[in-house]
Amino acid sequence: MVVALVAGCAGQSANWRGGARSPTGAASPSSSGTPSAAGQPVHVRLYQSDGATYGVGIPIIAYLSATITDGRAFAAATRVTVNGSPAQGAWYFQKSAVYQGYPVEAHYRLQDYWPAHASIHLDLPVQGKSAGAGLAFDNSLTLDMSTGPANISKIDGASERMVVTSDGQQVFSFPVSLGKASTPTFGGVKVLMAKNRVEHMVSNTPGNVYDLTVPWSVRITNSGEFIHAASWNGGNIGQRSTSHGCTNLNENDAHQFFDFAQVGDVAVYTNTGGPTMPSWDGYGDWNVSWGSWQGGGLVPTS
Repeated sequence: MVVALVAGCAGQSANWRGGARSPTGAASPSSSGTPSAAGQPVHVRLYQSDGATYGVGIPIIAYLSATITDGRAFAAATRVTVNGSPAQGAWYFQKSAVYQGYPVEAHYRLQDYWPAHASIHLDLPVQGKSAGAGLAFDNSLTLDMSTGPANISKIDGASERMVVTSDGQQVFSFPVSLGKASTPTFGGVKVLMAKNRVEHMVSNTPGNVYDLTVPWSVRITNSGEFIHAASWNGGNIGQRSTSHGCTNLNENDAHQFFDFAQVGDVAVYTNTGGPTMPSWDGYGDWNVSWGSWQGGGLVPTS
């Protein structure tokens, strides 16, 4: 019985982002934060870590220390390769609640998911380049990361079923219970954000006050949707949607999925009765059309 702060189960924080742990990236030696001749410095950090492996749905995520007004130089300087070949991707800028002092984040993705088992390299030589009137980037970054298998979960509220494939082969088919009519689960494409063997979930909503520890929890939205074990809801799992927005699984199924899943894997939700997940509520990037994505979001990129 897990309540949503915003259309989902409530974790300890309604506005959470996987990158809030510690953004990384190899900053250039001169990235001291000292204002340059071009204007106030804008520092860039990355969510991803060098050498790490992610699912095929993860965007490259950069956090910016100021609200920039022009992303054209940032986008023009970007060089991304996939297995050594140039990638045809684009940046999308949006507001961020991740860090005090990092009010904007930029997400880079392709038109479709990354290929599985790929090596991805980013060069971001933006130091000294304009971020808009009176603003200039003060560091440059590189990143080398990989993708694992193409793990795709399809969750259907009509059949109350979750079918999981890896590189096109089915590995699981689990019964689920999604959000009831008054607290529906978001539809659309979500990306797995984090895993926690035991998640502390709290709700102070009148009529739904609780403090629970929930095993085998995989976060899929900032606002509090998880895929998790729900032993208390076993009679409804596979039969009807009765949760407060989360995807309820039987405990053994949730444990199997937890062990299998990787951050960046894709979960596609249909027939949930809820609205499409907003792009900003986690890694909802794939719910933005490619044409809109290429527009750059908050700031122009071309």
